[in-house]
Amino acid sequence: MSALVRGTAAASLGIAAAVAVYATVVERRAYRVRRETVPVLSPGAEPIRVLHLSDLHLAPWQRDKVEWVRGLAGLDPDLVVMTGDSLGHLDALPALRRALEPFAGIPGVFVHGSNDYFAPSPKNPLRYLIGPSQHRPEEATRLDVDALESFFLDRLGWLNLNNDVTQLFLKRSRLELLGTNDAHRGWDRLDVLPALMDALRELDEDPTDDPAVTIGVTHAPYQRVLDSFTTQGADVIFAGHTHGGQVCVPGVGALITNCDLPREYARGLHVWHHALSAAYLNVSAGLGTSIYAPVRFACPPEAVLVTLVDDDIGYS
Repeated sequence: MSALVRGTAAASLGIAAAVAVYATVVERRAYRVRRETVPVLSPGAEPIRVLHLSDLHLAPWQRDKVEWVRGLAGLDPDLVVMTGDSLGHLDALPALRRALEPFAGIPGVFVHGSNDYFAPSPKNPLRYLIGPSQHRPEEATRLDVDALESFFLDRLGWLNLNNDVTQLFLKRSRLELLGTNDAHRGWDRLDVLPALMDALRELDEDPTDDPAVTIGVTHAPYQRVLDSFTTQGADVIFAGHTHGGQVCVPGVGALITNCDLPREYARGLHVWHHALSAAYLNVSAGLGTSIYAPVRFACPPEAVLVTLVDDDIGYS
């Protein structure tokens, strides 16, 4: 082997090692806030600040993440939307309680991902890049989802949107919200949502003639869910699950979304079209990863502050 070949091989190994260290040590802890503006409110309505949290995959030792999430209360959100996979360890609930305590009393809604029901299990971290993850409930350790929901409902005062609907009045705007349980496991009940939405709309208590803003909330943004939400009149949809691709290629983007969502929608704010309707779609890259695949590259962890504004302001 020539000196040139040996030098090239050594350099390549060095670069690969540096990238691996960066991806596992630096970027996966480089939390940031992405800010978006969505024009869906009635003309003249006050802006509504929505904090979108997703995929914390929290473990007891992740104190930096806990404290960073606590600090998000300083953004003064009017509404918190949690799109699932909050838990990432059998003993994560105390850490999650500390992380979210500052949001007690702030209106919020939540749905679950499968990691809120089952603890993670060891896996090949490269398996994520091959195709959608598989789940074997008979091999998984069940988590105390009842305790998680009790914290969300009783301590924080948030509303459960797992295959359910609700309405909120914020800053004199009426919000209709519909959500699903984790579509990645087939737990979404899209068949029941139309009747629930019809019943909700019959109870319209808004004294004004302003139309409601309809918000869809789901963990995994499968196309069937996005199409159903859009058919139901959703103006904006919040989702997680994809981790933004988790390991991306600069200039190319996500290699996989872990569902049937096209790769170009893996993270960020887009417009989802179905039939003759459309809805804004915000997919969060999330704040965590599985403890057995602790790597991010070209896809930093994020929370998203989405400001809903009146539709007199154009979106570009």
